[in-house]
Amino acid sequence: MEFEEYLKAKKIDSDAFKKADLARFQEWQDLFLTMHPESFTGHKKFLINEIRRRYHLQD
Repeated sequence: MEFEEYLKAKKIDSDAFKKADLARFQEWQDLFLTMHPESFTGHKKFLINEIRRRYHLQD
């Protein structure tokens, strides 16, 4: 699974996230490549919710 697919599954607009907070986006992307998606979710659970509220993907 690619990082951008993961963000889409979590209802996060990857383009908006990348434009607004490039440093965090790149940090998370690098970390995601080294972890299983479920481990990444567990590690960033509360931060994912915050990012989802900021960059919610419109259906």
